[in-house]
Amino acid sequence: YASDPTFFADVAAKGKKMGATQHHFYATDAEILVIDEWPDEATFQSFFHSTPEIGKAMAEAGVTSAPEITIYRQLDLGDDIG
Repeated sequence: YASDPTFFADVAAKGKKMGATQHHFYATDAEILVIDEWPDEATFQSFFHSTPEIGKAMAEAGVTSAPEITIYRQLDLGDDIG
């Protein structure tokens, strides 16, 4: 999966079609962090659970445990940039 040059673009396109408005990967030598923005938690959960390729790619990369998913809500404090 992850070795397919179109894999990440295809998953991103599916996410966008299902409602994702932002998607970014960040990494250290030991961790990968994915930050997405979705209209709501239910929309994200629908995407994540209907995209088994994500889990298969994670397993291919050597991930042996479920991802830690944390849902944050935006706070409107009047200090956003961008």
